[in-house]
Amino acid sequence: MLVGTLRVEVYIPGATSLKDKRQVVKGMIQKVQHRFNVSIAQLDGADLWQRATIGIAMVGASREHVERQLQLVLNFLDAEPRWSVTQVEIDWC
Repeated sequence: MLVGTLRVEVYIPGATSLKDKRQVVKGMIQKVQHRFNVSIAQLDGADLWQRATIGIAMVGASREHVERQLQLVLNFLDAEPRWSVTQVEIDWC
């Protein structure tokens, strides 16, 4: 069994309040959960209007499968027009 984790920092230029940011982040978290069946949550930046850190985890039997799925998740997150991905970290357990 292999666990792959993805940590993604995003910048949300259109957010003018915490409410705006929460709406964008919460919506994307729900979309990713339903589309990719991974564990995902906001990790950091809860008090910042335009920044958020999102963590994604996936368990699988092979590194290739987990890596491919995490790359699909990253591509999906990167395609979101309401934010820009500023930093990405991938880790393995």
